[in-house]
Amino acid sequence: MKIAQVDLYIIQMPLKSPFITHLGAVTHREGIIVKITDHDGCTGLGEGVAFSTPWYTEETVATSLHMITDILIPLLKKYPIERPEEAAQLFKSIRRNHMAKAALETALWDLYAKQHSSPLAVILNGTQSMIASGVVVATNSPANAINQIEQYLEEGYQRIKVKINPEQDYSFLAEIRKEYPQLPIMADANSSYTLEDIDRLKALDEFNLLMIEQPLAQDDIIEHAALQKEISTPICLDESIVSFDDAKKAIELGSCQVINIKVGRVGGLYEAKQIHDYCLAKHIPVWCGGMIEFGISRAHNIALASLPGFTIPGDISASNRFWEEDIILPEVQVENGYIKVPAEPGIGYSLNEKRLQETLLSKRTFHF
Repeated sequence: MKIAQVDLYIIQMPLKSPFITHLGAVTHREGIIVKITDHDGCTGLGEGVAFSTPWYTEETVATSLHMITDILIPLLKKYPIERPEEAAQLFKSIRRNHMAKAALETALWDLYAKQHSSPLAVILNGTQSMIASGVVVATNSPANAINQIEQYLEEGYQRIKVKINPEQDYSFLAEIRKEYPQLPIMADANSSYTLEDIDRLKALDEFNLLMIEQPLAQDDIIEHAALQKEISTPICLDESIVSFDDAKKAIELGSCQVINIKVGRVGGLYEAKQIHDYCLAKHIPVWCGGMIEFGISRAHNIALASLPGFTIPGDISASNRFWEEDIILPEVQVENGYIKVPAEPGIGYSLNEKRLQETLLSKRTFHF
């Protein structure tokens, strides 16, 4: 791919409103923007979606930066690649650190698509020109949740996800269901339950949820299989699925009926597509999860969600869901509940250089 230069930008931006779960409140988002330039001046964009602290996975912005600068970029220098899939295979020599790998790998996919004058969605074999958009309600107040839902429905979002935990589940969902008895709702537990809570989880069956996401431990697939046998609500796995092998084993064990695919969590678009293809063959629905990301990661998610197996609206919302101004041009927009899959080469969005400079904390450049 004749890489000439890699630029890493560390940025930070305040959210329009706090994103609240039982794990804490996110008020500011720090992230890594990757720009890879080839010898012809063509550029590819990627984004590192680790958080500043390890509340979602063990990775952080600081550890991702270390892995990218000290391990992964030197690997790319030592072993030149022709296609993005080769980078995914090359990075497998390093254990885990999936978000760091995805930051570079997604930039390579964007660059490759632009080099071939093709939309990234087409390169990935996407089939959908529009993708349905869902949104997350993250608050500890039922009244606030209902107000947010009303606003999001007015904006056209087609699926609502609410955050739950043992201190905020049955009564919380009951109030929402009273207001919206037929609304497609899923609940995200972020690993806040154990099998000792099985009766509590069974009680949620009455709310006719689309699914309950990651109710048990973040690295478990065994106990989820036991739980799925006891509840009628489909289990969706998120944190437990960090590789194709994880997805394959979870499906074989009956640990879930749905899988949330996050590009950063599984190490990049190649692994995400492998999981999608397997789930499609096994008739397991998938959807694209979100990471409170900036527009570049969001654009990669749009391309991925154009694949045929993504039949459930994902956490791909408009740029203005979190940001007063995003770092891409144009910003992602939701119209009548859908996002248009770009037809331009690559991810179909460019870097908003002005906004990048306004939010920039530091920059590093690596020449090949």
